Amino acid sequence: MKKLGVDAAVLGAEIVPGDVAVDDGRIDAVGIGSGAGTGRIAIPGFCDLQVNGFAGIDFSTADGQQLAAASAALARTGVTSYLATLITDALDHTIAQANAIAGTQPIASGARLHGIHLEGPAINPDRAGAHWSRHVIGPSTGLARRLLDEVTDLRMVTLAPELPGALDMTRALRDGGVTVSFGHTEATEVQALAGFEAGGAAVTHIFNAMRPIHHREPGIAAAVLMHPDAFVGLIADRLHVAPTIMKMVTDLAGPRLVLVTDASAGAGRGDGSYALGGESITVVDGVARRSDGVLAGSTLTMPEAIRSLLDLGVSFVDAVRAATLTPWSLLRRPEHASIAPGAVADIVITDFDLEIYSTLVAGTEVHER
Repeated sequence: MKKLGVDAAVLGAEIVPGDVAVDDGRIDAVGIGSGAGTGRIAIPGFCDLQVNGFAGIDFSTADGQQLAAASAALARTGVTSYLATLITDALDHTIAQANAIAGTQPIASGARLHGIHLEGPAINPDRAGAHWSRHVIGPSTGLARRLLDEVTDLRMVTLAPELPGALDMTRALRDGGVTVSFGHTEATEVQALAGFEAGGAAVTHIFNAMRPIHHREPGIAAAVLMHPDAFVGLIADRLHVAPTIMKMVTDLAGPRLVLVTDASAGAGRGDGSYALGGESITVVDGVARRSDGVLAGSTLTMPEAIRSLLDLGVSFVDAVRAATLTPWSLLRRPEHASIAPGAVADIVITDFDLEIYSTLVAGTEVHER
């Protein structure tokens, strides 16, 4: 048994004083004594459902060695699990690359690759954003079946619910155990609600690459904010969504808020030239853009996203939940985000300013400051 040397831990909606002990990859005890006097706190490891790349590496072309390097870099930001996200590309290449990435498991020196998030190809070409519309494919049950049959560890698919065949594709993916999120979409409120009824569980990066709110046509953004069960993905970098709107989203979404970074290869690096989906992008002053000026993912890290919520007045526990319990709940695996005794020891040791001191994956320290 090993004590972590913390003063408290986030356990559900509470901050429990005392140290935490782990043993054989699992949490052994919480609330031991009065703590270690370090000012540090143990929280569940961050789960990022939308990572296109990191530390100079674009997942659309990454090999196993590069993925391991990106996983190690993600662990330095407190991420213990993530979905490698592939944006719209030629379908054969997307499937081959998804399987190449999934086939690199296990990675013992960094964040755990939990599976694949396919953002596309069944998106609305009029809301393609940084995706190349030439590779867009209309949704269908046939496409769903191919993805379910051929993509290893497929966990999430982003599609546009207003397109013909999208509701049937949503049902097929849901029935196959895949989480469906709606994004890159022109969906009206009615079309969005039909999508949620068909099994859609979330929206991908709210307000970005989707129909905006209008007072006579609320659109998909308002539909998800007012829906009691649908989850709301947010890129909290103050660029993709302005702070005033971020505050509105956090107030309305509450426990349904999911922080995502939408990180591209420049995240964890700095200004320079990188790639997203195999296409050139440039990061200037921390902003990633394609050559035509379109935003191309972000350079956001999860601690920065959480700090953005704290700056808006969100409580520490609620801000942490949006990067831990809520994304795991969206994937229908909330047990992965617990510091309760017996849970897998995916833990970040931090402080209330979100400085990352240590990251543990299944009890193994994969990062120490």
